[in-house]
Amino acid sequence: LICYGFSRNVPVYETAVEGAKEGFQVAVRLIPFLVMILVAIGMFRASGAFEILAMLVSPVTDFLRVPTEVLPVALLRPLSGSGAFGLVSEITANDPNGFAAFLAGTLQGSTETTFYVLAVYFGAVGIHRIRYAVTAALLADFAGLLAAVALCHWLYSA
Repeated sequence: LICYGFSRNVPVYETAVEGAKEGFQVAVRLIPFLVMILVAIGMFRASGAFEILAMLVSPVTDFLRVPTEVLPVALLRPLSGSGAFGLVSEITANDPNGFAAFLAGTLQGSTETTFYVLAVYFGAVGIHRIRYAVTAALLADFAGLLAAVALCHWLYSA
């Protein structure tokens, strides 16, 4: 890229500095959204609502044969990628070759940090009505969950 820019007589360094300035301004605009998402996740977990939600969806997870220790990963992944990764790391450390670790790792790769993505990217461009995007994204996460469970049961048993 640098050679191409020089060959086109583009002031490469100055252009890179301008891009960095724009990137910094975008980062500054995103900080409030990131802080709010992290505070909301912390409040959700500290309030005990996370455990209540896990109990409410346990009939579905029992039907799908999802191990109990993987349920928090499935519930936290749409909210926080790093939080879900921490849970996956803990599950993997306890039993690296177990089905729960296999499924948790697959879930980490087949679902998205939906609310983080919506808050950050939609907030960055000023979109406030995200109802349909939330529905579509959560349905995609649920499809990823179902696919991960089905494939992991199929491949782990094989």
